[in-house]
Amino acid sequence: MAMMPKRVKHRKSQRGRIKGNATRGNTVVFGDFGLQAVEGGWIKAQTIEAGRIAAQQYVRGEGRLYIRMFPDKSVTSTPLETRMGKGKGEPDYWAAVVKPGTVLYELGGVTEQQAKICFARLAHKMPIRVRLVRRRAV
Repeated sequence: MAMMPKRVKHRKSQRGRIKGNATRGNTVVFGDFGLQAVEGGWIKAQTIEAGRIAAQQYVRGEGRLYIRMFPDKSVTSTPLETRMGKGKGEPDYWAAVVKPGTVLYELGGVTEQQAKICFARLAHKMPIRVRLVRRRAV
């Protein structure tokens, strides 16, 4: 079941622009390793769910997976073979807006080798370039 907000103020949102790097949510907080976005973009709720399933299948019960993004942007589309005009289309899917530097997923309770393999599986499913980051020692 793909994620989506329970309620929103406005049903249809404007596209907007992705400017600059992430200033919040750009460090590993919950786990030991993280999957960080190298470039910006939109990630569909279905893609987030596909990544979650792929990671859970690999981790099984050993580690803990944290999802650090949420699809709160509605993306609209008009049906195929529809003439121009007649207003904005209906919401088609939900997407998470990701800036460069945002940590998308985190893993805890696994070795670095396991995290590399798990995040490699996740990276194949992502529509943007990503990299593995470690938790900073305080």
